[in-house]
Amino acid sequence: MTIDFEIIEKEKIGTLKFPHSEVLEDVSAIKERKNELQRALALGNLEHSKIQIYFEDDKSKKMVETTVWAVTDQSVVLKKGVGIPINRILMIA
Repeated sequence: MTIDFEIIEKEKIGTLKFPHSEVLEDVSAIKERKNELQRALALGNLEHSKIQIYFEDDKSKKMVETTVWAVTDQSVVLKKGVGIPINRILMIA
């Protein structure tokens, strides 16, 4: 099964609507996502490396290539204060 992700520019993320529900069902997948977010944060701060974030808004699955500037309890903060709720992130690559 192949899932197609719409590529989106980070500047458009602020216009998206995000449900409050969790996209991952497996507890180990949620823990892995948290670890990957911390790794992405370190890469962003130390090396200014871009990563791919695969996430889901209220309409479809999307992907953005960007640098992670901060990770809070609730969201991932990108450049210019744009955020993606952590519970809507499917994976980080």
